Amino acid sequence: MVSRIILLSTVLLGPVLGLGQSIPGTVDDARMKAVLEPIREKHKIPALAAALVTGQGLEAAGAVGVRKAGTDIPVTIEDLWHLGSDTKAMTAAMIGALVERGILKWDAAPADLFPDLPESASAAMKKATLLHLLAHRAGLPGNLPWGLIRRTETIRGQRLAAIKAAGGLKIAVDLPAPFLYSNLGFVIAGAMAEKAVDASWEDLMRSYLFEPLGMTGAGFGGTGTPGQIDQPWPHFENGKPTETNGPDTDNPPVIGPAGTIHCRLSDWAKFIADQLRGARGEPALLKAETYRRLHTPPFSGPYALGWASVDLDWAGGRTLTHDGSNSMNYCSAHVVPENNYAVLVVTNQGGEAARSACGEASREIVRIFRNVK
Repeated sequence: MVSRIILLSTVLLGPVLGLGQSIPGTVDDARMKAVLEPIREKHKIPALAAALVTGQGLEAAGAVGVRKAGTDIPVTIEDLWHLGSDTKAMTAAMIGALVERGILKWDAAPADLFPDLPESASAAMKKATLLHLLAHRAGLPGNLPWGLIRRTETIRGQRLAAIKAAGGLKIAVDLPAPFLYSNLGFVIAGAMAEKAVDASWEDLMRSYLFEPLGMTGAGFGGTGTPGQIDQPWPHFENGKPTETNGPDTDNPPVIGPAGTIHCRLSDWAKFIADQLRGARGEPALLKAETYRRLHTPPFSGPYALGWASVDLDWAGGRTLTHDGSNSMNYCSAHVVPENNYAVLVVTNQGGEAARSACGEASREIVRIFRNVK
């Protein structure tokens, strides 16, 4: 059975990986499901879905499992999936669009946009640039105590409160600081964009990314109607469903630029296809030089702007990759510009089993569709 799947998948999708002329894939591919179901069962997660993408768009997708454990309501490829920190590459792309328009500069620092920061504010706030922030090299901690930021404020007011709180941190490091993964850095970068345009990060994402790319299902926060199993329901690491679902079952909205986007696989594929085209020097939403900036680590180490750029033998070379999770969902992206393909995997559970399942599915999809024995 496995060898037959390998043969059929190679006939359909092998050309995607540079083996010939591209052949359009099917929207809901049975062969993709055949790859995913054994992995879902092995790791005992409620659902698993994946997409194979090229610069031309979505080639094939499949979804297996259920929206909520203990029910028989199946997931579909039209469902909304939470992307967690895979939001970061989208935030960086939106900021790239603002830089192209002269609204922001890559070397802008928080103090440039927020001149009323206290004199005691650290170098991270006075001198760290957007490049430092988006590459996690500003010396900022991973997070603030987000729950202490009052939700009675507007969303922009909440991010301004985060700026003020970060301004009071005592951070003494030379820039670029050692790599320290920081959601706070992306929240600050998002707040800088908000101040520059006088609009919320959410509106900026819609105007500069979602609408131009046709990502009609993209939104923010947890998925589904509270109490209804109309979208994938979030699950804890132990496999148990959360008590409720819906937009508020997520990290606080203030953290949006670092990780609150949800969308359909087909929407995510539109963003990833654009990233592939841009990386390959083909016509895309942004300029070629902007994609080089987004995809190239600006300092030592592998982290670029919302992407890690690493060499992966199993993926076929230089790969832009990132995982995302809000602890109740998990996703993984592997983008290989040289070979013009990407693999996207999502699940509605957080934790180690979800991480392992997404990683295994990514490798297996590449192995099978490249016909690697």
